[in-house]
Amino acid sequence: MAEIIRCSKPLSVSPLKTSQPLGASLAILGLNRAIPLLHGAQGCTAFAKVFLVRHFREPIPLQTSALDPISAIMGADDSLLDGLRTVCEKHRPAAVGLLTTGLTEAQGTDIQRVLKTFRERHPEFQAVRIVAVNTPDFNGSLESGFAATVKTMIAEWTPELAVTRIKRRGSDHSFRQINVLCGASLTPGDLEALRELIEHFDLHPVLIPDLSDSLDGHLDVEDYHPLTTGGTPLAAFTSLNDAAATLVIGASLYPAADLLQERTGVPTHRFPHLFGLDATDRLVMTLAGITGHSVPAPVARQRAQLQDAMLDTHFLLGQARIAIAAESDLLHGFSQLLADMGAEVVAAIAPAAAPILSQLPLAQVHIGDLADLERLADEREAELLVGSSHVAEIAQRLELPLLRAGYPLHDQFGGYQRAWIGYRGARQALFDLANALLAHAEHAVAPYHSIYSLKSDERWETCYGAAQASADSGWRQH
Repeated sequence: MAEIIRCSKPLSVSPLKTSQPLGASLAILGLNRAIPLLHGAQGCTAFAKVFLVRHFREPIPLQTSALDPISAIMGADDSLLDGLRTVCEKHRPAAVGLLTTGLTEAQGTDIQRVLKTFRERHPEFQAVRIVAVNTPDFNGSLESGFAATVKTMIAEWTPELAVTRIKRRGSDHSFRQINVLCGASLTPGDLEALRELIEHFDLHPVLIPDLSDSLDGHLDVEDYHPLTTGGTPLAAFTSLNDAAATLVIGASLYPAADLLQERTGVPTHRFPHLFGLDATDRLVMTLAGITGHSVPAPVARQRAQLQDAMLDTHFLLGQARIAIAAESDLLHGFSQLLADMGAEVVAAIAPAAAPILSQLPLAQVHIGDLADLERLADEREAELLVGSSHVAEIAQRLELPLLRAGYPLHDQFGGYQRAWIGYRGARQALFDLANALLAHAEHAVAPYHSIYSLKSDERWETCYGAAQASADSGWRQH
């Protein structure tokens, strides 16, 4: 059990935490033909938009109610109603994510009441699904905002179980369906790898939300879309009770999983992360148990490759001192992967408290910022840092290698497409960790350069200097 140490500073020096509206927007972007609408000032939405555009290097559809100082004081309901009407009328989305910000939460806006008023005034937009989520900036983090939005999607769009489901094996396609609740720590590359693994067992995965289809970096025929292209279709929420099982990836989604199981009655299998050999083994055996089939040969081959990578890299990773700054699910996954390899996590920083943090295989977890990461990494002589692109300056000051992971990754290409999970993802992660340590390795003993290994002219000058010195010494003694 890890000890949770909370920050006592009155301010954040170098912020690690990203806002709940940002995480909620990310969840909405995993739906097909959807758009997030942030209820707040223009700056609130501009921050989230720039953050996501720099990370994914794609145009991100985001809208705002654009509060001005007067409406923020006198009342923001009319601005929100106008914003909703404009978005529904102009873009005709399938879904709108109505998200609050710190400004409107401090003001006390009741978005559920405003949404009810909008439905009464504009019955022509009844077909547009609108999910309203309270996501104040001053509470939680990206991960908690993402999880709250997924839970609200299930609450609004998944019907309650009316009758006992009857499963039919064989040719019935519904038995082949697998619901997958995907946490905020999973990249589009992770989701592609997860989908491929599930399909190896001849199962049909329904990912909620599905960033691998909407933010995987692809070119469409049209140059610009005001809505998301790809992602989970809204019709999928009504068929979640036809699945053989539900897989939950990420401890932050456990409350959403409880609600889904209550609504559908589908058995749930929980995975706090899918980093490393043991976690992936558990997923593979779960899938094999669902289908009743043996593990496919390609999957077994990937496992053998990971085992070989573990053998190759354990000489460098064993007892390596590593500092990590990440959201709780990602921090849990990396901590377990490194612990399995015999590495020591000397500093672990999370942006906000979460129940899973106490179960990490560490002595301590700090709730803090990147200034805490820099201080602890320096004091405890870390050899490697793991974190987002915001950690790059700290790595330069401490002269340490950095493995980039999490949000945002804006100083390298393709970070969003990186796969960390599964056998292949863990294999590549071990190679990258070992290579980063190898590139910054320090030799304990300085190399010896013999005079006989010098070039001919340098060797002649060295030998002549030594002979001259010896002659001078002999003359003085004489």
